Amino acid sequence: MLLAIAADGAHAEDLSYLLHKHPGRTQEFSLKFGTAYVFYPTWSATRCEAALLLEIDAVELARRRRGASWTLFDYVNDRPYAASSFLSVALARVFGTAMSARCDARPDRVHAPMRLEARLSALPCRGGETVLRRLFEPLGYEVETERLPLDPQFAEWGNSKYVSALFKTTRPLHELLTHLYVLMPVLDDEKHYYVGEDEVDKLLKRGGDWLENHPERQLIAERYLRRHRPLVRAALARMREDASEAVETEEHGAAREGALERKVRLNEIRLKAAEEALKENGAATVLDLGCGDGKLLSRLRKEKQFVKIVGADISSVALGRAHRRLRLDRQLQSRERIQLIHSALTYEDRRLKGFDAAALIEVIEHIDPPRLKALEMALFQKAQPRRLVVTTPNREYNARFETLPPGKLRHTDHRFEWTRAEFQAWIDNAAKQYGYSVHTRPVGEPDAELGPPTQMAIFDRKGAPR
Repeated sequence: MLLAIAADGAHAEDLSYLLHKHPGRTQEFSLKFGTAYVFYPTWSATRCEAALLLEIDAVELARRRRGASWTLFDYVNDRPYAASSFLSVALARVFGTAMSARCDARPDRVHAPMRLEARLSALPCRGGETVLRRLFEPLGYEVETERLPLDPQFAEWGNSKYVSALFKTTRPLHELLTHLYVLMPVLDDEKHYYVGEDEVDKLLKRGGDWLENHPERQLIAERYLRRHRPLVRAALARMREDASEAVETEEHGAAREGALERKVRLNEIRLKAAEEALKENGAATVLDLGCGDGKLLSRLRKEKQFVKIVGADISSVALGRAHRRLRLDRQLQSRERIQLIHSALTYEDRRLKGFDAAALIEVIEHIDPPRLKALEMALFQKAQPRRLVVTTPNREYNARFETLPPGKLRHTDHRFEWTRAEFQAWIDNAAKQYGYSVHTRPVGEPDAELGPPTQMAIFDRKGAPR
């Protein structure tokens, strides 16, 4: 079985450093079930491709089954050829350091997004290509597949359950490796080893934040844990606990932020300003990125100008609150105009492309600074709304909040808060790099010395029809 991972662009050669495998030689690794080889079909300054080839000795595996009766399947099976839990284990063994996001040679590149491709020559796909897309597309992958026939010589036999799959994405390498590690055995719907309680820990460790927010997390847990009901229940319960804790933290932070800003009615002013900016360019389709519980969506649906309204958020809990706020289960007319989708804003999502206007209201400060570049690429380069409205707190204004200790941020989940100069530098750079014009507006009553409480930037794509 073969897995090929390629990187394109100015930093393509970083792939070999991040994988900790020298491109100048073939390397061999002995495993209990066979031998893994790593080699580089392509290596240059602009494209680097690493291949992981796994040879499985199915006969030797059968002979090691002490006390078990042998069957024909032990000798005639797809294990040496198709991606499965064998390849997942080999991936962790051979690229374990890369998967753990460690690289002493290029530490600044570990969390940097890269233009990556991963190709699996034969991937079992229980449930068809629909399941494959349901697993990978919510994570921001562009998926291309080719169904493999049972036998090219006998077309009448039809297609097999295997596909040749190509995954394209822009993200840090360690995330790609982790996604493949978890999802390959899920697609195969089989594991070659005993699944016990330690597999729950392994799933949650590798799943990290993305798994608990994945719309197919139950399917992933069931297949990864071989449908062992107590283990599946334990995994899902732990995900819910983590999600509940995150929601409690978010709600606590939002309450603190709301209490600080209540005297100046900042949230209401901010939503009204965002709504006006979205309406100005005659937009008919509008996107609320990081929509939370749907306060802005609730305002937008009152405007007949907007014929299509989409809210996107990474939190399924927040989307549930938005669904209830908008009463989408009761109002047919709203369901036809409004859609809520689960999406991570730092990954490309084709569902977010082609909107007249988009809003990013009090969202960027919740993103870790190393991930901002990924957000920029996903929005400005991939989604490309005609207009993008961005708001974020003005850190300088925090001195006017009497109950906020010096040096503290307004919300416990804020990763940063920018000064006016820092915000201006970011928007100027983004506009120049991605072909937008940009201007700013104050939100809230400006302080003569410290500026407005909230900063707003309005990006308009150059050359877009008005």
